[in-house]
Amino acid sequence: MKHLEEIQEKIEEILIKYLPQVHSDENKTGVEAARYSFLNGGKRLRPILMYAAYQLMAKDHEEDIIYPYMAAIEMIHTYSLIHDDLPAMDNDDLRRGKPTCHIVYGEANGILAGDTLLNAAYETLFLTLNQGVKANASYAQIKRGIEAASILSRYSGIEGMIGGQISDIAHEEDPNVSIESLLYIHEHKTAALIKACLEAGCVLAGGTKKDQENFSQIGQDLGLAFQIQDDILDCNSTEQVLGKPIGSDQKNGKMTFISFYGEQEASKEVSRRFEQISQRIDEYDPHRESLLTQVIDYIQNRHY
Repeated sequence: MKHLEEIQEKIEEILIKYLPQVHSDENKTGVEAARYSFLNGGKRLRPILMYAAYQLMAKDHEEDIIYPYMAAIEMIHTYSLIHDDLPAMDNDDLRRGKPTCHIVYGEANGILAGDTLLNAAYETLFLTLNQGVKANASYAQIKRGIEAASILSRYSGIEGMIGGQISDIAHEEDPNVSIESLLYIHEHKTAALIKACLEAGCVLAGGTKKDQENFSQIGQDLGLAFQIQDDILDCNSTEQVLGKPIGSDQKNGKMTFISFYGEQEASKEVSRRFEQISQRIDEYDPHRESLLTQVIDYIQNRHY
């Protein structure tokens, strides 16, 4: 999809500008490790989703308002992947077809690289808000910025992504894990950041509370559909296609939607979620011409 590839290239250029830079030989290993993982060929789906939601809802707002928030969410996402690959977590040695951060830089530096990106994300948000105050931005603009930053913080924390990871670890090799627990894991570990992108994009564009609720539900369905797709790909794709080890869920004793329902029913659930997304998107994009619709269609048809 040419248009989407062009958007990916544009966003890649934007994100790089916010990355930590090497200013001292004393800490350069941590910066280099963080940049290694961040620049390791990601699809940038989360910042693209945020950008697409903003673009769909914005009227006369300047586009660059959203750039630091896009960078922050991708830094948060990348830190979570670095930590997810660690020996204490999934113990994976490949990510996007390349050695994982801890394989290249060692476990301790892998931990610190993730910490570097997490802190850089919040530094980016605070600097952005501070710059807005100094530039005498309107009260409405500052309020939207604070709310968007709060959304990213909440959905990446203990009530969001981290909480899902904790639950995931708690239920490893648990033969009696319930479907409710599995849903909790994926609603928080995977869907939370996708919800954050769509909600923050909507808020920064001046969307109403009702709009925010709609985008939150789109994010919830999209995140769960995305995760179930991952479960399916983990079973029937290849390491060359995915760029990471396959069968890791089974190796780590994790229950998945396929464990509960089988691949056929899991595929039906993916289709059901995307149908719900389409119904909500129609309210904002009845002709299906927006970037957000393109990105969602791309995700629905992904095979990587």
